[in-house]
Amino acid sequence: MRNEKIIYGDNVMKKFTKEHEWIKVEGEVGIVGISDYAQKQLGDVVYVSLSKEIDDEISKGDDVAEIESVKSVSQVYAPVDGKLVEFNIIFEDESKSGIINEDPYQEGWIFKLSISDTDQLEPLMDEKEYEEYISKLTS
Repeated sequence: MRNEKIIYGDNVMKKFTKEHEWIKVEGEVGIVGISDYAQKQLGDVVYVSLSKEIDDEISKGDDVAEIESVKSVSQVYAPVDGKLVEFNIIFEDESKSGIINEDPYQEGWIFKLSISDTDQLEPLMDEKEYEEYISKLTS
């Protein structure tokens, strides 16, 4: 990774995939969710579940979670290699799954992973690049 300092909190650097996942980094842990664009495309989210088990080793691109909405079912993929360390407990109560629609970048995170290789963050899009990417999808 370049000499970019990754910080967590209000000034956190988010990176995005072309599949509309985002990742924020705190130390060696990546916090993963779906973008605001993705949640709008899905519509009302009714259920979120893991496709893997806690402590599983996962590879970039692995299907880690599943989101069910009123429109469809979508997979959430790992943006980097790592070990799955946490699932957002809020989704244990199905009635709260809509938090993804309300707050996809804070309370609506889906899982955390211990990152194996932070260099894999480098090719991911920053917020500006992601905004440009989705603007091409909608034009």
